[in-house]
Amino acid sequence: MSKPKDEAKEIADGTRGNIWSRFPLLFRRRDKTRVDDTIKPKKFRKKISLKLPSIRLPFLVQHPIIALKTLGREIKRSLGTIIHSPIAFYRKVIKVRNWILEKVEYLQSESAKWKATFNIIKSPYSLLRALGLSPQMAASFLIGVSAIGGGVVANETVFAERSFARGDSGVYAASLLGNNAPLDVPTSYTDGDNTLLINLGNTPVREITIENVSVGTVFTGSALPSGEQNVVDIGGNVVTGGTNTRLEVGHLILENSRCKKLELTDINAHTIIVTGNASDGQSIAPSPGTARMLAIGGGHHQAEEMVTSGGTYDRIQIQAPTSAVNGRIGTLRLSNLYTKGGICALYKMTIGTLEILTNEIGMGDGFSTKEFSIASTVTGANITLTDNVEVSIAEPAIQ
Repeated sequence: MSKPKDEAKEIADGTRGNIWSRFPLLFRRRDKTRVDDTIKPKKFRKKISLKLPSIRLPFLVQHPIIALKTLGREIKRSLGTIIHSPIAFYRKVIKVRNWILEKVEYLQSESAKWKATFNIIKSPYSLLRALGLSPQMAASFLIGVSAIGGGVVANETVFAERSFARGDSGVYAASLLGNNAPLDVPTSYTDGDNTLLINLGNTPVREITIENVSVGTVFTGSALPSGEQNVVDIGGNVVTGGTNTRLEVGHLILENSRCKKLELTDINAHTIIVTGNASDGQSIAPSPGTARMLAIGGGHHQAEEMVTSGGTYDRIQIQAPTSAVNGRIGTLRLSNLYTKGGICALYKMTIGTLEILTNEIGMGDGFSTKEFSIASTVTGANITLTDNVEVSIAEPAIQ
């Protein structure tokens, strides 16, 4: 028998027990050459793997332990790829986010620079206002100085035309002249008259807001016009020889203001809210009423809003002077009116919602006189009165 001789030859060649020598036709080199005795079988002890789309699976033709280790490494690497792919996506999202934030920060910085530039341009006007000059006096002073001295005042045309939005006094027509009335430019102005007067007419005004202003004798050089007692005078008119008028307001808010006296008379409202007011004596006695809910609209042809923030006036007045023509306002907001020397008066109005919130009223003469007064001629279908207290309050000092 030749078996011992073959085994001796395999032992001499070092191929005994090797599967490569027993099945040479099953395994080929990558260049398609046939395995023969001239190639040392130990070179084929490396793993032979099949590449799949997501994992490499080795043929288990190696030693079982080596094959299992190889399979474990492949599984671990595939799992690592799966785990780290969301992290890579998140990092890309972070890059996009940072790019957007950089652009936003750049735009904000540019906006701040432009704002600072305009503040510098208007600083002479603001300085004169801070020294106690009225808006028209400050504007006239700047224009006059620039004309005499031959110097350049930044944007002189801004101060040449009076404006409601910039806090200039004068007579503003609002809707008195119809849809084409100039809202922001006064229809008339008398030199030396520092009253802010708004005349209402046929066309509704969507909103009137007056806030952060000083009124009456509270600032240096101010005085009430001769014969006037009210620093804030808002209401309808008694028309001699004609039909009296009222103001119709969807929502009236008087808040955070300072008055020597606050008087409300002849008002019909659906909802009345009086909350958080402190006064040097008060008499709050509204009567039950049947007024309906009210909203003021005007569609495309209503007048736009009139908004001003900051200014000094001898007096503020809103009225409806034309016979039988009620003034109509969607929202009337009076906020942070700092007054001295006269009465804040609201009267002859029909209102949807009336709010009197967190005001201070008084002139330091004790609780026996009632500086905060809501008369019985004020009626409401829904009335809320909360946290209104009496405390000793004197008039403010001159600014």
